Order: sequence, then C-alpha cells, then structure tokens
Amino acid sequence: MTSFPRETRLIGLDWGSSSLRAMLIDEQGQVLLTRQSTQGASTLKGGAAAFSAVLDELIGDWHATAPAILACGMVGSQHGWREVPYAACPADASALAAGAVDVDWRGRAVRLLPGLRCDTEAGPPDVMRGEETQVLGALESAPELAARSCIVMPGTHSKWAQVIDGTVRSFATQMTGELFAVMRQHSVLGRLMPADPAHDLLSFAQGVRAARDHGELGLPHQLFAVRTLGLTGRLASEALPDYLSGLLIGHELRAGLRARDADAPLVLLGEPALCQRYAKALDLFGIGPVQVLLNTAAAGLWRIAQVARGVL
Repeated sequence: MTSFPRETRLIGLDWGSSSLRAMLIDEQGQVLLTRQSTQGASTLKGGAAAFSAVLDELIGDWHATAPAILACGMVGSQHGWREVPYAACPADASALAAGAVDVDWRGRAVRLLPGLRCDTEAGPPDVMRGEETQVLGALESAPELAARSCIVMPGTHSKWAQVIDGTVRSFATQMTGELFAVMRQHSVLGRLMPADPAHDLLSFAQGVRAARDHGELGLPHQLFAVRTLGLTGRLASEALPDYLSGLLIGHELRAGLRARDADAPLVLLGEPALCQRYAKALDLFGIGPVQVLLNTAAAGLWRIAQVARGVL
C-alpha cells in the first residue's frame, strides 16, 4: 500500500460527466495526492460494477487508506452510479451531508452527495451537480465570502450562485458555453469561421459591448448579425468566433448582473483562462476588478465531511 507523510482523513471524488478527479486529503484538509481519469460518469456503461471498476483501476491502492470517501458531481445523477435526489435551496453543507446516499465499493461506503435544486416563483426549476461543492469550497477558502456573495462559475453551463450567511440561497444556470459550441459547429454561423482562429480580444470586446448596449434587440437577432458582419466584411472571418463568444457572455452578464444583489461581492470560480475572459467582460460592464478562485472541489468536500455526523 502507498504510504503518506501525514495521516489521511478523506478520499474526495470530483466525478463529472467527462472526467474524474480523485484526491487524497489529510487531517488539515490539504490535498496530498491527486489522480485523474477520463472515465466520467457519462462515459460508463455497466451500472455499479463499471463505477467500482474505475475506482479499482485509478485508486485501488487507496482502498483502505482514509476513513471516509465522499463524491460529488454527475456520479450521483440519473446516469451515474446511483441517483441521489437534489437538496432544495436554501442549502448549506449540513443539508448536502444529510442528503448523501451510500454505494458500495468492495465493502467500503462511497458517500454520493446530492446536487442542488432551486425553485423560484419567477421561473422554472434549476439544478446543479458538483458546482455546489465548489461553492462551499470557495467559502472554506475565502471565509469572507460567506456573509454575502455572488459566485459565478463560467463553463459549458455557467452558474450564478447567491450566497447569504454561508448558505446557497438561489442560483441560475446560463447555457453559454454549450450554446457557443452549438452555434460554432452546427449552425450557419460557423460556415464563415476558420477551424482554428487566433484569439481576437478586440472582437470579443466588440461582442460584449453589442450585448451590453443593444441587447434589447434580442439575442436571436444579434446572433444572425454574427453572420451578416462576416458577409459584409465588417468583421474578418477569424474575428467571428470571439465576437460570438463576447456576444453570448455579454447577454449572460446582462441577466446575471440584473439578478445579483448589488451589495454582494462578485467572485469568479473556475478555469483561469475562461475566468479571465469573464473578468474582461465584467470590466466592460463597469464591474471589477474581481477575485478569481481556482477549482475548490477539494475544499468543499472537506467542509462537507467536517459537518457530516459520523463521517470523520
């Protein structure tokens, strides 16, 4: 068995749709070792046996290492190891711990954490799996955010989470990243775009300003303008992807900032390059500078483990 310099207290699993990150965490909540796999929850077939086999392959030598195993993300979804019902907002670490469901890995319990569901009077229900653990990790890493904050997690499905008194009170999802990919690859807009364009920050900023200043024209109309700007030569073909990116992110910011409590500090959480792109867009909206946090899943899993009765 692998030996470690400090006592290990937790195996944390951040198991999303397309990847798995396993973390060995010590008694101070520090990550001792990380291993990664491309065998995400959506890639597996064969039910519980398939998920157990992935752990055997990736961290079989950790099996008896730590007293607790916590997993967040799509591993608890309908196409995961076992479906775990969502916890309802408002929710904190205790609510997530209480909603966890155990599955068996060769005689050991792997505790699958629930995601969050947000029901509002103004619209349909919203859900997240995995991001809620990162929000709690952000509060663990930066405790000053617990009183009141707006945590924005850019990505395929961007999340805007409103935090008050250490509790996720509400959140909203924007399909910005997925919409960009669909429009880029499967719509008439992509026909004018080169396969591998260089990044064009000026065109990105132009797209953000178009959404900021003329968003009332409607996103469908402004999306078609991506094509006409290319057809008329007002934008070069290599500039169109970044203009489209700026336009979509700009519309996301219009909605997100309108719903945000103006007194709540805004924080970006996620992949650095994408967060920097959002920071640039926020600056064009007059918001900034903003704090940027990296992946906080390990800190979130540790926070939940600390409040889970009987886990540690």
